[in-house]
Amino acid sequence: MNAPAAPAHRSAVRRLAAPLTALAAAAAPALFVAAVDPNTPGRYPVCPFLQATGWWCPGCGGLRCVHALTHGHPLQALHDNLLVVLLLTTAALLWLNWAASALASRPVRLPTLHLRHVLPAIAVVAAFTVARNLPLGAALAP
Repeated sequence: MNAPAAPAHRSAVRRLAAPLTALAAAAAPALFVAAVDPNTPGRYPVCPFLQATGWWCPGCGGLRCVHALTHGHPLQALHDNLLVVLLLTTAALLWLNWAASALASRPVRLPTLHLRHVLPAIAVVAAFTVARNLPLGAALAP
C-alpha cells in the first residue's frame, strides 16, 4: 500500500512560518527598545567596554540607533551608530531573500562566507572602533 502523496505546494502561510517567526523574534526586542528610551540615563546598563576603557565599542549607541529607527529618524540612527544601521540593512536584505525564497518554494541561497570575507569585516569593525574614538572621527561617536 502506498503512502498518501504530500501536497505539491504548501500554503503561503506555512511556507512563510519560519521567516515570520524570525521576524517576530527580532521585532519583540526592537519594540521594547522603541518603548523604553535608551536616551534616558539609567534605563539600560552602561556598556562594560566603555566603562572599563573609556572608549566607545562598536556597539555603543546601538540601542539609541534602534530607538531612532523605530521612531522614523534614520539620520539620527546613522549618527548614533553607522555600523548598526549597515548591519540591520544587511539583515533586512537577507530576511527579504529568505521570505521571497520561502514564498516561491525555492531553497534559500545565501552567500558563502569565506575567511577572505571575515577578515576584512573584522578589520572594518576594528577601524570603526578606533575611528569613533579619535578626534577626527568624533562624528561616528554616539
